[in-house]
Amino acid sequence: MTSQPPASKPQAPDHSPQAVQHSSHNHSLQGQSLDAALQQAGFYPLLVADVVDDALDGRDCLAHLVHLETHFDRAEVRRHITVLVLTEDMLVITHVDDQQLDEAGEQIVAQISTESVPVAQIRSVVLSYMYAQPQNYKPSDPVREVTLSIAWSGGQRLDMGPASCGDPQCEADHGYSGTIAQEDIVLRISAEADGLQAVQDAKLFARALRAVNTGSPTPVRHTPSATHPRPRMGVFASRLSRGHKR
Repeated sequence: MTSQPPASKPQAPDHSPQAVQHSSHNHSLQGQSLDAALQQAGFYPLLVADVVDDALDGRDCLAHLVHLETHFDRAEVRRHITVLVLTEDMLVITHVDDQQLDEAGEQIVAQISTESVPVAQIRSVVLSYMYAQPQNYKPSDPVREVTLSIAWSGGQRLDMGPASCGDPQCEADHGYSGTIAQEDIVLRISAEADGLQAVQDAKLFARALRAVNTGSPTPVRHTPSATHPRPRMGVFASRLSRGHKR
């Protein structure tokens, strides 16, 4: 994947009919509607909105989380976006990145994957917090960053490293130690990089996901649903990359 073309730079919101066709996706307790969040991210917002809308299969959006990641690879700038949308019975995950096929940047393709996970299959929702200067903590202090980990397939990540006895002079072989974490997707949202509202939105999304997963009333739903529960869909065969956490 090569550097991001000018077309994918942040774009001003488009008020044309095509741009606002998903305007029903609003959430009063979140900082933005889904469409506004996609427009602000500026990563092919119309394309991503259409793909997400198609993946929802007519389901109502209860909560959403849009996360754009930018990182540098030598002289190249690479970006990709992950969109999580929660419905009554499904967690819909959309991941988009692009690839430049020629040096001039005239030939570009977007690579998109979607996965629909029944909320009943979600095994765990882990929200990790980071606070600065905890010794001076006050209830009004904002969270510096959060990491949202969601597991549903039973997949596990194993982090291994050489074990030690604590003696810096010891050269004996103590084998290896490690930790095992269950995760299918991990998103890290930082107040410094993404803004305080993005961190708050991640917390609200995790709360809504926990509520739906445990059968509790969700706090972020903005309109009552008059539809009957829809049949649950199977999980897509493709698994999203677990490399979102940086």
